[in-house]
Amino acid sequence: MDLSRRTILKGAGALSLLGSRLGGSAMAQAAPDAPGGDIPPILFVHGNGDQAPLWMTTIWRMESNGVPHQRLLAVNFTDPLARADDKVEQAGRSSTDDQRRELGEAIKELKQATGAARIALVGSSRGGYAIRNYIKNGGGDDVSHAVLCGTPNHGVYAWDEGLGNEFNGRGPFLRGLNDGDSEVTPGTAFLTLRSDGLDKYAQADGRFVGKPGMPTNVTADGPALKGATNLVLGALDHRETAFHPHAFREIYKFIAGREPSRIGITPETTVRLSGLVTGTPGGVPTNRPVSGASVDIYRVSAETGERIGTPLHSSQTGSDGRWGPAQVDPTWPLEFVLTAPNAVTTHIYRSPFPRSSDIVHLRAARPLLPADAGAGAVIMMSRPRGYFGLPRDVVLLDGKEPADVKPGVPTDSVTTLRLSAAEVGRPVVGLFNEERIVARAWPASENRIAIAELTY
Repeated sequence: MDLSRRTILKGAGALSLLGSRLGGSAMAQAAPDAPGGDIPPILFVHGNGDQAPLWMTTIWRMESNGVPHQRLLAVNFTDPLARADDKVEQAGRSSTDDQRRELGEAIKELKQATGAARIALVGSSRGGYAIRNYIKNGGGDDVSHAVLCGTPNHGVYAWDEGLGNEFNGRGPFLRGLNDGDSEVTPGTAFLTLRSDGLDKYAQADGRFVGKPGMPTNVTADGPALKGATNLVLGALDHRETAFHPHAFREIYKFIAGREPSRIGITPETTVRLSGLVTGTPGGVPTNRPVSGASVDIYRVSAETGERIGTPLHSSQTGSDGRWGPAQVDPTWPLEFVLTAPNAVTTHIYRSPFPRSSDIVHLRAARPLLPADAGAGAVIMMSRPRGYFGLPRDVVLLDGKEPADVKPGVPTDSVTTLRLSAAEVGRPVVGLFNEERIVARAWPASENRIAIAELTY
């Protein structure tokens, strides 16, 4: 059974299997003496409202340390956003039980694909809730390691109101997980990773949950658990506690029992890319596949963002939402053009992909808003694997520090630039620390938005 480069769908949810790059089988086990072959298979679990692709750079770093790619998987929850009240149905949102069930299905698939009896789980934010819930309440004997990155284990807040919300530390969900002298389940090794004060969901003041001045009754130590190995990573933001190179080092070291041989990503000579197109029904971000979407990929100039030649790839999604595969060079900056039904045409500019991936999932940009009225072009810079920290980071869009990025505790992962009609067609440079992406300004009058999407 060849599982290479495919996504297994469980209902509308998807488990992205990182199978063979060039036609091998994901069922094949690594040779015992292969570098990294002694590490248990790892399933990566994204957070609230997120997608599997956030783990792309972590997976590349694992592969660069010899972990076989068929032993690295990322779950793509069907409806990744939490409900306002965990027990009350809400369109396009999931309960803690939904998450535990889908995670259990993904674990079963990974075990079958690799033949392993036990696997490791690594979760970002809300993904850690699903991991703890599965281990404690879903029969987690098959989990050897659990790494929880920025997971608000004692809540984003702990209040007597809104007890049905899963992020409330006084609610039944978290009280159930944290009950007892030890807050971890025996038989699984637990590691928590947290920020030294810059996690917006581990703050003593309620301003990041809409109630400034009201104590949350949670501190920067909120992600730590009694009975776990608890590490502070430094001045990282909420998402960086999972996706930063420092986080990768600790994840690898905890699961492998040794330091990684490298932190950087080793490029491949040939890169193959594919993924899903997902949608936002009713304005809610989901991981439900979109059919009838067109994906075109162009090589572009690193200096001007202009297209070089004809499309490298063109495809249309079927009912499974999949596009690709596309073969590219690991040194090429790329433009992805996503044309999906009832959505804005989205031009996504990306830095070169050093390695292959089948979780290059695409989602159309948000619709043009009243705030965009009169703009000739709308360009956004997005950082999915972290936030923009000012003054911590160098953040420049079109040569200026964005006015819509708030200083202090990093909270913003998107910044927006609006240009006049006379500026349509010109290049726009997005700069975040050492990553530089050049996008083009496409006419908003044609219902188009450009995104410079950062990889690091």
